[in-house]
Amino acid sequence: MGKVILVTGVSRGIGKAIVDILFSLDRETVVYGVARSEAPLKNLKEKYGDRFFYVVGDITDDSVLKQLVNSAVKGHGKIDSLVANAGVLEPVQNVNEIDVNAWRKLYDINFFSIVSLVSIALPELKKTNGNVVFVSSDACNMYFSSWGAYGSSKAALNHFAMTLANEEKQVKAIAVAPGIVDTDMQVNIRENVGPSSMSAEQLKMFRGLKENNQLLDSSVPATVYAKLALHGIPDGVNGQYLSYNDPALKDFMP
Repeated sequence: MGKVILVTGVSRGIGKAIVDILFSLDRETVVYGVARSEAPLKNLKEKYGDRFFYVVGDITDDSVLKQLVNSAVKGHGKIDSLVANAGVLEPVQNVNEIDVNAWRKLYDINFFSIVSLVSIALPELKKTNGNVVFVSSDACNMYFSSWGAYGSSKAALNHFAMTLANEEKQVKAIAVAPGIVDTDMQVNIRENVGPSSMSAEQLKMFRGLKENNQLLDSSVPATVYAKLALHGIPDGVNGQYLSYNDPALKDFMP
C-alpha cells in the first residue's frame, strides 16, 4: 500500500495543487482531503476515484477533524503524513482598529484547528513515524501593514512545529512558507483590501507582482509540501521554519 496523507483546504490553490502533485509523484498514494465547499471535492473524486476521499466541513469543528482521521484509519488502516494548508488572511486591521473576535476567528482557523487536528491524528502518526507539514508564511517574521492577526498566527504555527518535533520523537514536523503565490488570497488583497487597511505602498507592491507576472505558480511550493509528505522530513530540518526555496529543501523543489 502507498502512503495515506491528510490534506486540509484542498478545494483550491495550494491545497488542490498538493493533491494533484501527490498523485503525479506516486500512483499508490491515497489522499483524504477536507474543505468547506463540496463541489471542488467532488471534482477531485471524479478525477482520481479510489485514490481520493473527502470530508466536507469547517476545520474549526472537531467533529469534522475526527471524521477525517477516522475515515482514513477505517478506510486504509493508517496515516503517514498530514499537510495543514487551510488558512485565512482576514481580518486585515491596523492595531488601532482591532476586532478581537475577528482575531479569535482567524486563530481558530489558522492555529487552533491545526493543533486540534494534530492532537487527534497523533496516535496514528506515531505508529507510522509520520510527518506533519505546516503551510506557514513569510508574514510570520516580516511586517506587512495590518496583517498582525495573520502573521502572528503563522508565527505560532512555527513554534508548534518546533514543539511537536521536540516533544514527540516518533513524528517529524516542519513549517514551510510558500512564497507569494498566485492564489485567491492574492486576488483578495488586490481587489478587496483598500488603503484604509493596508499601506498604499504595500498594496502597490502586491498589485505590481501580478502585473509583472512575478507571482509563483501554486505548483512550485505545492511540490515542496507534497514531496515532504511523501518522502519524509529530513532529520536536519525537523522542527524548523523554512521558506520553500531554502537550500536545505533543494531536493524537494520541482
